Amino acid sequence: MTGELTMAIVTDLHFGPEARWAGKLRKLTHLAGELTRDFVRAMNDEVRPDLVVNLGDDIEDESREADLARYGECQSILRTARAPLVNVAGNHDLIHMNRGDLSRFWQRTGPLYYSFDAGGWHFVVLHTLEKQDVEIRVPETQLEWLEADLAAGPEPTVVLMHHSASEQEVEDSRWWPGRAHLALVKERAELRRVFEESGRVRAVFNGHLHWNHLDVIAGIPYVTVQSLIENLDEDAPGRAAATHAIVRLSPRRMTVHVRGADPARYQVEW
Repeated sequence: MTGELTMAIVTDLHFGPEARWAGKLRKLTHLAGELTRDFVRAMNDEVRPDLVVNLGDDIEDESREADLARYGECQSILRTARAPLVNVAGNHDLIHMNRGDLSRFWQRTGPLYYSFDAGGWHFVVLHTLEKQDVEIRVPETQLEWLEADLAAGPEPTVVLMHHSASEQEVEDSRWWPGRAHLALVKERAELRRVFEESGRVRAVFNGHLHWNHLDVIAGIPYVTVQSLIENLDEDAPGRAAATHAIVRLSPRRMTVHVRGADPARYQVEW
C-alpha cells in the first residue's frame, strides 16, 4: 500500500580541485567536505528522511588515484546519515573510475541502473552515459530494462537520474548555452514515452545542470536540483548554494523544498 515517504536529495558535490568556467570560479569545490557534513548533520538532527539520494558527480575529476580517494571520502561522509543511501552515477564519476569502482563504493553488484521498493513506492535509478564533449545517451538495453521494470508492478514510481530527460531551455543558464546536447539526454523523448505509457511514474529527479528547475510534461514533474557547491556569485571568493532538497511523497501529493542559499518550493497534486 502506498504510504508517506521522505526523501533527502543532494547532488553535484564535486569533491576535488578548483573548477573554473570562462575564467571565473564557478564550483566551490574546497567547501565540498564541509557542506556534505552539514547536510548529513541536518538530516540526522532535524529531517530524519527515509532515504538519502545522491544524484551523482561526487567528484571533480582529476586522476584515477585522486578520484578514488575523493569519491571514497564523499561516500564515507554520506554513509554517516542514519538512512539508506541511494547512489546515481554522474559523468565526472566515470572519467577516471569505472563501473566496478562505483559498485564497490555503492556496496552493491550489477549494473549502475537498478530499481527497489521502499514505503510502498517504487524507485528506478537510471545510468545516463556521457561521451565527453559529445552527447548523453541511454542505451537501448537500458530502455528495454526500464520498460520491463515498469511493467512488472503497480506501485507509484519515482525515477532518479543524473542528466535531464525534460525539454528545459538552457540557453539562459550559466553552464549550457550552445551545449544542450551535454545537458539533456539524447533519448529523452523515448524515455518520457516509457514513463508516460507505464502509468506509474509520478516524478523524475536529476542533477547535473547546476540550477533549480521544474518542468511538467504530460502530467509528470521533472525536477532538477541545484548543485551543493555551485557558486551563486559571479567569481571568487564566492557564495555556495549549499543546496539540498527535501521531498515528501504521499498518496495525494508531492512537495519539494529546496533548502540552502538558492531555495525553491514545488508542490504537485497527483
